[in-house]
Amino acid sequence: MRLVIARCSVDYAGRLTAHLPSAPRLILVKADQSVSIHADDRAYKPLNWMSPPCVLKESDSNGHTVWTVENKAGEKLIITMEEVLHDSSHELGVDPGLIKDGVEAHLQELLADRMETLGEGWSLIRREYPTAIGPVDILGRDADGTTVAVEIKRRGEIDGVEQLTRYLELLNRDPHLAPVKGVFAAQEIKPQARVLATDRDIRCVTLDYDGLRGFEDDKLRLF
Repeated sequence: MRLVIARCSVDYAGRLTAHLPSAPRLILVKADQSVSIHADDRAYKPLNWMSPPCVLKESDSNGHTVWTVENKAGEKLIITMEEVLHDSSHELGVDPGLIKDGVEAHLQELLADRMETLGEGWSLIRREYPTAIGPVDILGRDADGTTVAVEIKRRGEIDGVEQLTRYLELLNRDPHLAPVKGVFAAQEIKPQARVLATDRDIRCVTLDYDGLRGFEDDKLRLF
């Protein structure tokens, strides 16, 4: 991973245009060539980013270093660096991945085995479907044959919706899968997360753990 702290401006050109004026920022370049730009007040969420596959090219313009990051769709992220304050690279190796707690992992296993509880005619494609930014809990198909990505949490909060949104953005770039819909499933879903999911056309499902295990009524409560 390459970490660059620089005073820079950023321009995005693609389906829309966006501009970040000059300011000190952190730029992350990962081994998969994805690039993300961060401020010091936005938690984990980047100000802008380019997901792989993409190509990064460096050039000079008026004495400034310019990075142009372009994906297969021709979208471009142009970073103009006025002053580089730090530039270092680190080999992180293969990450072991997120280890889910017992309940969350078991929910995934149960739901994958009983996809029909999400709807009649639903089927499983794969658990832990790999992507460049991490595995999708469950990838399946609904009765109409539409691909569906399911993110499972014990407690559903806004960060889980954001995570699923990133997966959907990436999966919908794959012509073999698109269009891909989203389902956010949890034992408890916070109101703010539900509002955000609904706004992004993501379906929310409240999971009954004991019900899935066969201890109670064999149904999901859908909201």
